[in-house]
Amino acid sequence: MQALYRKWRPRTFNEVIGQGHVVHTLRNALASGRIHHAYLFAGPRGTGKTTTARLLAKAVNCLAAEGERPCNQCAICEAINEGRLIDLIEIDAASNTGVDNVRELRERVGFRPTEARYKVYVIDEVHMLSTSAFNALLKTLEEPPPHVIFVLATTEAHKIPETVISRCQRFNFRRISTQEIVERLAWIVEQEGIPAEHDALMMIARQATGSMRDAESLLDQLASYNQAGITVAGVQAALGTGSGEAIFQVVDALSKKDAALGLEVINRAVDEGSAPRQFARQMVEHLRALLLLRLGSDGTAAYLQAQADSQARLEAQAQAFSHRDLAKAIRLFNQAAVESRGGWQPQLPLEMAFIEAVLPPDAPQETPPSPSSRPQSPPSSPPSRPRPRPSSSSPSARAPSAASPLPPTKSPSSGPERPAPQKPSAAQERGPLPVGDGATITVETIQQHWGQALNAMRPRSLFLEALMRSCRPVAIEKDVIVLGFDYEFHRSKVDEEQNRREIEGVLSTLLGKRYRVRCVLGQSDRNAAHRAQTQAQSQFRSQSQSHSNGPPPTTATAQPEPSTEDPLVRMAVEELGATVINSNR
Repeated sequence: MQALYRKWRPRTFNEVIGQGHVVHTLRNALASGRIHHAYLFAGPRGTGKTTTARLLAKAVNCLAAEGERPCNQCAICEAINEGRLIDLIEIDAASNTGVDNVRELRERVGFRPTEARYKVYVIDEVHMLSTSAFNALLKTLEEPPPHVIFVLATTEAHKIPETVISRCQRFNFRRISTQEIVERLAWIVEQEGIPAEHDALMMIARQATGSMRDAESLLDQLASYNQAGITVAGVQAALGTGSGEAIFQVVDALSKKDAALGLEVINRAVDEGSAPRQFARQMVEHLRALLLLRLGSDGTAAYLQAQADSQARLEAQAQAFSHRDLAKAIRLFNQAAVESRGGWQPQLPLEMAFIEAVLPPDAPQETPPSPSSRPQSPPSSPPSRPRPRPSSSSPSARAPSAASPLPPTKSPSSGPERPAPQKPSAAQERGPLPVGDGATITVETIQQHWGQALNAMRPRSLFLEALMRSCRPVAIEKDVIVLGFDYEFHRSKVDEEQNRREIEGVLSTLLGKRYRVRCVLGQSDRNAAHRAQTQAQSQFRSQSQSHSNGPPPTTATAQPEPSTEDPLVRMAVEELGATVINSNR
């Protein structure tokens, strides 16, 4: 059985779709006898370049009267239609790229036609020829025998040397409009007796993106998909396109800045069989229609015709966005359509495009603070409480305590401070927080430095950085950091093993100690915080009593007294109201 695109290939100039400017010029040239020796047909795939070349070969060799060519009834026309005319030579340049192939062609050019007036050479994808092959062809194109016509077809005319282009009459083939493709498809299904819904043909035409051959191939495929005919549901299932309602829901969520709802709809559509790349292309097409509608352009006529029952909803969505927001979303989803070609998680570029589109354009970026503006921990001793003056021989008087949780700061006399480098990995370059041995990290400390954690995550994964912005540290349980979420979707995504390990690695690097992460939702985070606070107070009380009743543990750099420079003692003073009785032994 013959494929539809071959069976219904145009046999006359009147049947050529969407290339009126080419057909009109060629007809006038044939009528006036001004036939050129070399033509260059350039344009996208499936727009009729090779078909027009065959029509030209028929027209110049047809035996009918001048105004009736091609007639498709004489021996020459029938031979070309059946593919058996010796004087029509079609060459695939992609398979014959070398100079030897062109030299062989030059040798055969000298022989006169066997039965036609002209020997016509159609060289398809001519841009694939090598430089030496083009040079070998150049002389023949400049001074060909009078009985030879060359037709060069290409999808990438910019790769052809200017010396070759200058020796040809160039015709630029255009993409075929959606409406013209739909009309042609409707005619084909009528001839074939295939039931087809108009909206289904519209979806096929939009999927073809201006290529008539692609549209006819899809039509052939979908005609075999369902014996009952071609339906919208069948097109969606066969092509992996998302439903129109899913597209509307994602755009509604985008207008409301509802990230959770939008991601839920996207993942549901992918789970139901939508291809992420195709879904992204649908989003681009829908958002483009909204932008053109917002600008009052007529470029949305075909799309509005396909969405006739939802025109009021389209207009309402167009008014819900600004021009800048629509342009930004189109750019992001168009990039996602390109990035979704591969990868271990194909829907990730689609999710990231949606999240970045939801983020407000004027949202301040989290940047590492300079040393002068960095949030400071509580002072080593409250100003309202008197503190024993350490002796001049005490190590703590000569240098900052090794256990101090505060990073060393530059004195005013040392000159102006240099601002921290403003780049995403600055938190990682500074290294872990200087929390000395034996010190306990509190949830307040993590909350104060949460911006640094976001900056450290950004170069690793923008998706995880966005998810971390939707949660907050609520408690610490030994070596477990409890993260609280407001939405189950965000919690479940972070709780995936690979994502959780990424976040644990960033937090552990930042805090200088190995920590694990536990994700909770809603009321659970407050309960966890209460339990963790109770446990921390109990631990502080027991350890502070140990410091007060007995000598401090001996270490390689042991301090001579449990002064309030010790973060454990300081926390006991601040949290439990303890008092340092004797700071000198």
